[in-house]
Amino acid sequence: MNAKRWRARKILPKLLLIMMGFLSGGIIAEVALRIAGYSYPEFYVLDQSRGYSLRPNAEGWYRKEGEAYVRINSDGLRDREHAIVKPQDTIRIAILGDSYPEAFPVSVAEAFWSVMERKLQECDAFAGKKIEVINFGVSGYGTAQELLTLRNQVWKYSPDIVLLAVTTNNDITDNLRELKKTDEIPYFVYRDNRLALNDSYKNSRAFVMRQSWVSRLGRWFRDHSRVIQAVIQGHHGLKIRLASWRAKPSPGAPRAATTPKENEDSQHKAELFSRSEELGTDNLVYLEPENALWSDAWRVTECLLIEMRDEVIAGGAKFAVITLSNGPQVLPDPNSREAFKKRFGITDLFYPDNRIKALGARERITVLTLAPELQEHAQRNNVFLHGFGVDVGNGHWNAMGHRVAGELIAKKICEGTFPK
Repeated sequence: MNAKRWRARKILPKLLLIMMGFLSGGIIAEVALRIAGYSYPEFYVLDQSRGYSLRPNAEGWYRKEGEAYVRINSDGLRDREHAIVKPQDTIRIAILGDSYPEAFPVSVAEAFWSVMERKLQECDAFAGKKIEVINFGVSGYGTAQELLTLRNQVWKYSPDIVLLAVTTNNDITDNLRELKKTDEIPYFVYRDNRLALNDSYKNSRAFVMRQSWVSRLGRWFRDHSRVIQAVIQGHHGLKIRLASWRAKPSPGAPRAATTPKENEDSQHKAELFSRSEELGTDNLVYLEPENALWSDAWRVTECLLIEMRDEVIAGGAKFAVITLSNGPQVLPDPNSREAFKKRFGITDLFYPDNRIKALGARERITVLTLAPELQEHAQRNNVFLHGFGVDVGNGHWNAMGHRVAGELIAKKICEGTFPK
């Protein structure tokens, strides 16, 4: 017994010394990171109606793609502060959308909606009026969450125009649980010839756990500790590297057989849909739906667009859908675009854009289609409108992409997009 006590007394100071070393190292690292201006806060917060939303007054660096210091305003918008009451002689334009209008990779001044605001201020059609664009974009939102944002947040600002920015690359899949593959957000389902809100996520274990005191305590530590933020960022970077490594085909991996033209085209498309995990589910948006899931995703999306049109018009505002662009659609090199099309069996890179445009023609919805004109600009000037650094051509719009898109949207609106 005495021997055990002797060993414990001998080990305890060493353990305390190690703990003091870790604590001192952590404090030094914390101070150093703060002096260096390191800040990666959590920009999102739980939301009872939309699953999550931007966290009011959060600010810090965003460097996952591009680089910008991001500030969220007091109402949870990635934008400057806006008065709730609309000033006189002001035309307010609300932007709904996902990560494209959220625009974390670029500064607020570079975001397409800021460019659009400045350009519209020069438009003769709005002479004597001040243009005020308010950005409601949140990364990862599908049309369902955007409709709920319209209902719960947009109307108090009394917009004159509501613009819905549609990212065809993932908005369609975001609108169906089976394709989005998350239970922590609301969805609309098409049932009995109408849309019905499914907000069962509120009872999901993950959503309930995130409201617990343990989760709140963890978020507090993340918000206030630069060391913890650095560890989380390092873990995130490692996951991206591992995912990239796993995505590389092994040397002996079998390739999909190329098919002769006519008789095997349908079989080839079916194979592509069956291999959606391997090829990237979102890339199947360029193909005519070949299974029930994709047909349902498109049906829900189109019904949501019609529902949003009805609600905006009922609210006394004008409504337009803007289909944005995806990286492969606007690569400057035609050969690169053709290679992408061949790989995925795509006939028309603008299939989703044209489908939404056709819906607009049928349902009297104003649709602004950007991708074809952005492609022409990229090819003519040999520039990439998507991506940053080594990943140029992929991902979100870079500063040039935002600028060209913002100018194009402003031009279309100024030329008389909306019926009188």
